[in-house]
Amino acid sequence: MPSATIPTAHAGAPPQTRGNGLAVLLLAISAFVIVTTEFIIVGLLPGLARDLDISVAAAGQLVTLFAFTVMLAGPFLTAMLSHFERKRLFVVILLIFAGANALAAAAPNIWILEFARFLPALALPVFWGTASETAGTLAGPERSGKAVANVYLGISGAMVLGIPLGTLASDAFGWRGTFWGLSGLSLLMGVLLFFVMPTLARPARVRLAEQARILKDPYFLGNVVLSVVVFTAMFTAYTYLADTLQQIAHIPAGRVGWWLMGFGIVGLGGNWLGGQFVGKGPLLVTAIASLVLAVGIAATTLFAGSPVWLGVALAVWGVANTALYPICQVRVMQSASHAQALAGTLNVSMANAGIGLGAIIGGAIILHLGLPSVGYVAAAIAVLAVVLTPLVARLKRG
Repeated sequence: MPSATIPTAHAGAPPQTRGNGLAVLLLAISAFVIVTTEFIIVGLLPGLARDLDISVAAAGQLVTLFAFTVMLAGPFLTAMLSHFERKRLFVVILLIFAGANALAAAAPNIWILEFARFLPALALPVFWGTASETAGTLAGPERSGKAVANVYLGISGAMVLGIPLGTLASDAFGWRGTFWGLSGLSLLMGVLLFFVMPTLARPARVRLAEQARILKDPYFLGNVVLSVVVFTAMFTAYTYLADTLQQIAHIPAGRVGWWLMGFGIVGLGGNWLGGQFVGKGPLLVTAIASLVLAVGIAATTLFAGSPVWLGVALAVWGVANTALYPICQVRVMQSASHAQALAGTLNVSMANAGIGLGAIIGGAIILHLGLPSVGYVAAAIAVLAVVLTPLVARLKRG
């Protein structure tokens, strides 16, 4: 089928290809598959540990391997691949996910499984950095924020549906069956993108040193640091949300999953709101969403004894939590004068750093101050993000 060529540069007029909306939708579904691949391991740990005759703690290192690979390798790989034509790049990434998931499904031991997890961890940040940029290009300047939010809808979809459904599938077909299913979905998305996405003009090759010049821009670095603080606040509390619901709110263990699913479903609305309002000013919207996040997290602990008010607090938290995903991505990308694919990937890498740091801080708070203090400390970190936003704004060159 004939395909139009669309410049990847930030043109003033939106591209006029009819399939662009469908291409953005396919990117969102691909994001759903990719994020499910990343986090599904959490639900599969007991079964695969049993089958591979290792401890759950040893199997848990698969999560650490994936996160640290994303954090450390992502920026360099994205910079090296930034000149590749986007459609081909996405197809190759999805084929890597298809092959890696198939290898994971057939892995005879933990070493092969680790390799199968290492490969997609290399490709994931490249996808995030380039998918966000490409969605914005396909939609045009006026709708770029909404397009990025649509791609990030894949994150919420994976959290709400992908991970629970994958875990249920593992109960029916085993953990290997879940990986086989993800392999098939990855392959399907690669084929659909190949036929549906328009061919984009190949970006000009920019030397790694030239792309890395954004690391000398104080405004860009300020926005990256702000993302680390925001994600630290989010995951200081979210990592231990299930424990909070059981130990503080006294929700029966069998019902915690439904509360978490409700948290994610509400978050879908936050994703939409983030895309709608990020165009009003990314820093301002970051400050507002971080303040709402602080209120929601603190209120969850404060009103844990009342199911109704607990539900309201979790809804406020969930909306702000998920809204901050696209808000932070758009904000960091717009703060870069060039090399936006690298900028987007750096944001993903720093988000992973915040996720890890948040889990560490939350664990330390539980150890020294107790679980009820986690929400208040997380809220304080979110307030710190609010305070930082005007300071970051001052770094912008006139």
